[in-house]
Amino acid sequence: MNETMAGWDDLQLFLAVAREGGLSRAAKVTGRSAATLGRRMLALERAMGRELFIRHDRGYELTAHARQLLGELSEVEARIVRLTAASGDAERPLVKLSAGSWTTLALLDRFDEIAGSPADIRLRFISTEIELDIPHREVVIGVRNRRPSEEGLAGRSLARVEFAAYARADAPERWIKVLADTPSARWLDKKTGNDAVCEVTSPRNSLDLTLAGKGMALLPTFIGDRHASLQRRGGTVTELGHERWIVTHQDDRHLPEVRRTIDRLCRVLGAPHG
Repeated sequence: MNETMAGWDDLQLFLAVAREGGLSRAAKVTGRSAATLGRRMLALERAMGRELFIRHDRGYELTAHARQLLGELSEVEARIVRLTAASGDAERPLVKLSAGSWTTLALLDRFDEIAGSPADIRLRFISTEIELDIPHREVVIGVRNRRPSEEGLAGRSLARVEFAAYARADAPERWIKVLADTPSARWLDKKTGNDAVCEVTSPRNSLDLTLAGKGMALLPTFIGDRHASLQRRGGTVTELGHERWIVTHQDDRHLPEVRRTIDRLCRVLGAPHG
């Protein structure tokens, strides 16, 4: 890429447009007019010699090159913040993050990519299947299964979640059942009734038993596919597929530590397809 032809001011404006998803919202953050931002983004694309945005009525969608640039610039921005921060032993800013059991497991597996290297935030993971109150700051960021509709909340779309049955090749064709109030657990309860080799109350335990070859579990594909010893038993369960969103408060998403965390979560959990 030809980033040397682009000035840091334009790159900062790019970060705002990329994070806000359009010119109007970015204008509120940067204090620049939408028309000015539009011209600067066109100039940036010409300077870099590649398209960064897919422009449509709903806003500015990032190209693959732009998503890569967003990740790289976010890390540069984080390093600048660390270098210019006041010296001393000030605590890392705390970011409280809630997500379901499976998403939390995936995030913990890639902790360093989210916390930074060296770590520049302090993460508090709250693993729960219920939605915590973001407006009242029970958490700062929530990973949820739907687009936020409440006033004052903002969201960024992630890759869809799909479910499938997984087992080791030598495992018996018997289900390991999770007892929980979730769509996947309710679907499996209707399918199996009492015909299960084992019942657990923790989703993680169903994965542990499946890896041990004790039976078959219903897992998100982002969990099951990363284990080489497991194979899919059949296709994905269509009715269980759903969206996934990063949700935060409008007032919090501009805080440097929250902004960095959201950008990193997007890289770890994936962008929406299509």
